[in-house]
Amino acid sequence: MIREYQIRVQPHVAGNEQKLKAFVAEENGFDERTLTALRILRRSIDARQRTIFVNLKVRAYINELPTDDEYVPTVYPDVSQRPQVIVVGAGPGGLFAALRLIELGLRPIVIERGKNVHDRKKDLALIAKTQQVDEESNYCFGEGGAGAYSDGKLYTRSKKRGSIEKILNVFCQHGASTNILADAHPHIGTDKLPRVIENMRNTILRSGGEVHFQTKMTRLIVDGNRVVGCLAADKEFRGPVILATGHSARDVYRYLADAKIEIEAKGIAVGVRLEHPSMLIDQIQYHSKMGRGRYLPAAEYSFVTQVDGRGVYSFCMCPGGFVIPAATGPEQIVVNGMSPSHRGGQWSNSGMVVETRAEDIEGDDPLRMLRFQEQLERDCWQQGNRKQTAPAQRMADFVNRRLSYDLPQSSYALGLLSSPLHFWMPESISRRLQEGFKVFGRQSHGFLTNEAVMIGVETRTSSPVRIVRSADTFMHIRLQGLFPCGEGAGYAGGIVSAGVDGERCAEMCAQYLLQS
Repeated sequence: MIREYQIRVQPHVAGNEQKLKAFVAEENGFDERTLTALRILRRSIDARQRTIFVNLKVRAYINELPTDDEYVPTVYPDVSQRPQVIVVGAGPGGLFAALRLIELGLRPIVIERGKNVHDRKKDLALIAKTQQVDEESNYCFGEGGAGAYSDGKLYTRSKKRGSIEKILNVFCQHGASTNILADAHPHIGTDKLPRVIENMRNTILRSGGEVHFQTKMTRLIVDGNRVVGCLAADKEFRGPVILATGHSARDVYRYLADAKIEIEAKGIAVGVRLEHPSMLIDQIQYHSKMGRGRYLPAAEYSFVTQVDGRGVYSFCMCPGGFVIPAATGPEQIVVNGMSPSHRGGQWSNSGMVVETRAEDIEGDDPLRMLRFQEQLERDCWQQGNRKQTAPAQRMADFVNRRLSYDLPQSSYALGLLSSPLHFWMPESISRRLQEGFKVFGRQSHGFLTNEAVMIGVETRTSSPVRIVRSADTFMHIRLQGLFPCGEGAGYAGGIVSAGVDGERCAEMCAQYLLQS
């Protein structure tokens, strides 16, 4: 007999399999000895009150063993002799587009400007040693995209375009822990995601697809109103194109603008990385001087408010994580956050950002939001001694418009330099952050503190450009055979939503080929 139950238990019960089995059996009136297996289907933490509870949905196997898989596998056929589709970019949008193409009987040819996920790691280590950024291999460019080495969080609020469960199951099939199917805020971890990405690449290759690294697209091949391929690394690749270049491919946006291919400015959010000691966040969120204790994970938080008609909110919260340099070229400082799978680090960080709409920036240039990003990153670089040393300020000092005469220890490995962020950041950003922090401090006692440090600047929250496409076909509004995809095209915000959009682009591309 198989039964499913919704239960609410304290963390020490949820964290101990034997205690959990005993609780389920007693609560539902059967002998614990008949419970042969217990599978957790959903898990979330309720920390709203001083007594912390874990909400669980469990599947109990009574007097029988599980015969179903923990995840739903996908079959990938041999497509080596099938029509080909060019996928530009090997981030989550591109990888999931390629895998879905294989499901649909099409042959993906993936071209990626950066290196494979293993070799890319060496270039990331060099940033700390040399203070220099490889423009083609960094935290944004390379196999796996911006998410590969910046956390691997799989939480999304977007549920409109496709199956989130399918995306999570594909990750599990390629080596991710099945915990991601149960957790309310699933997370693979930057230490484990690269192996999963390699396995996805191997599935593409085994099925007859191709993956080309250090192969940067320079232009599309257009015949009339139809895209028939692209030029990359002086080689022509023929077929319809799924364009999944990620949110930092500024050269692609400039090429599209110069080629008069319709794009439009899109709102973004900009601000800082805010870093607290993880013990302090645990104490605040779990209402205990002991912090998380033995059975609870590193605490997360989420804040949002409105200041003068614009949202101010936390973004990409990384409990027990690190702040990393995410620039993609010279004369830029950009920061992001990451967490390993165990989330056991000394600090917790998140983006703290202000909504900035296209109409907030003067003009009608479709690249104006991109130029706004670039200028802010250049200003930050100049403040940081023209290296990857990041300008920073204590949180309470920022709110009170005071220079920080010293800075706390930080996870940012390239070093911090005290700087008056309240003075040189745009007034529309700094003022709203100050007011937002006051609200968050009232909502969560102890959060607004000089133990926390603000690190500049967080600008790569999403694409500053939208490549205009049809809502029905996912195809560019003027060019047939071009499918703008994922976060770089302005239609996703994170790993899962980019994966969902990649699958939908693949499906629309398959329909296009059937009709051609």
